Amino acid sequence: ISIGDTIGKARPEEVRDLLEKTLPICPAEKTAMHFHDTFGQAVENAKAAHEMGITVFDASAGGLGGCPYAPGAPGNVSTQALIRAFGDETSVDLAAIDRAAAIIA
Repeated sequence: ISIGDTIGKARPEEVRDLLEKTLPICPAEKTAMHFHDTFGQAVENAKAAHEMGITVFDASAGGLGGCPYAPGAPGNVSTQALIRAFGDETSVDLAAIDRAAAIIA
């Protein structure tokens, strides 16, 4: 199951609360999260989900994207921000993602 905060309003405590309710039904290894960064909380929300055992997150190079329900919203959490937040836990080539984001921009 993929749980999305498509308008980017969630806060870390809300993410933890939701996962406390859903993980007994759908375990962490079968759950993914999708955060938008409308209010600058996407990375902190991903960290909160990771603390609850979530390891799969949607992201986009450079934070590309948006939301039709939140006009003017900046978009998805950027892949680079998540890689920097989780550091050595990823095997992603950050420089390659930065180059892709530059091309997209």
